[in-house]
Amino acid sequence: MYAEVNPLDTIVGKTGLYFKEQVEKLSGGTVTIDIQASGVLGSENDVLDSILGGGTSIDMSRISAFALTSYGAEKSKLLSIPFTFESRAHFWAFANSDLAPEFLNEPQTIGLPIRGVFYGEEGFRHFFTVKKISKMSDLKGMKLRVSNDPVMNGMVKGLGASPTVVSFGELYSALQTGVVDGAEQPIANYKSNAFNEVAPNMILDGHTLGAIQVIITDNAWNKLSEKQRSAIMEAGKLAQAYNAQISENAENEVLASLKASGVNIVEVTNKSEWADACKAVIAENTKSQAALYQKIKAMK
Repeated sequence: MYAEVNPLDTIVGKTGLYFKEQVEKLSGGTVTIDIQASGVLGSENDVLDSILGGGTSIDMSRISAFALTSYGAEKSKLLSIPFTFESRAHFWAFANSDLAPEFLNEPQTIGLPIRGVFYGEEGFRHFFTVKKISKMSDLKGMKLRVSNDPVMNGMVKGLGASPTVVSFGELYSALQTGVVDGAEQPIANYKSNAFNEVAPNMILDGHTLGAIQVIITDNAWNKLSEKQRSAIMEAGKLAQAYNAQISENAENEVLASLKASGVNIVEVTNKSEWADACKAVIAENTKSQAALYQKIKAMK
């Protein structure tokens, strides 16, 4: 069973479907993947809590790369630092580098019963709000939804807003009822989860690239033959390449349809004030791994 919080028509949903097809083909049908999408198995953290707590009902999950930060994964945290990746090409230079497997294998090195299979991305993440906004200072004092993540909390505070923890499954109603004034997501997920219905304003600040990874549990991995394991890893390589191929076009199509439907899309031509506002959280969360962080930054 494979957990996915977003619908199947998103970049990550399509990537999951492609991965499933490739695994089933390469394994000669001896490995089948049952994708449970749209968060039916819970949020990313619910899924990780279940897996890391010893649950065996979920075998694989697509997670945000930074989701492992709260479980002690220090390297993964670097992928969520605001304004690290300057472009998609910069991220893919990292994801296809010799450094990437070191990051994917981090759970194994810190004793978590999971392993990374492949990387992908779902586009840059942007803030969206209920009230109309036109600039960074408009976020001041707003309650912005965050997952329970120290980097995201620090970033929102740096922008002068108030970080408010709300689970992804409750975000639509939280926006609708005023529990939060806004949130942040990649463009494709913003539309597929219909957040534009309740928060029709988006500012394209692109604070972090939505790096994702697919993980498999040790419990599931240990049941596979060498041949089946090879099929999964080979399918992962193909799915990573597929994700790189579809992501930008899919996002551009979604953005065009959002503009056409009347969503207030604000372009950000100069991101330096946003990056300056995040200086403290960047410094705080990279100081223990400064050399490694600079390696990633230099890959552009």
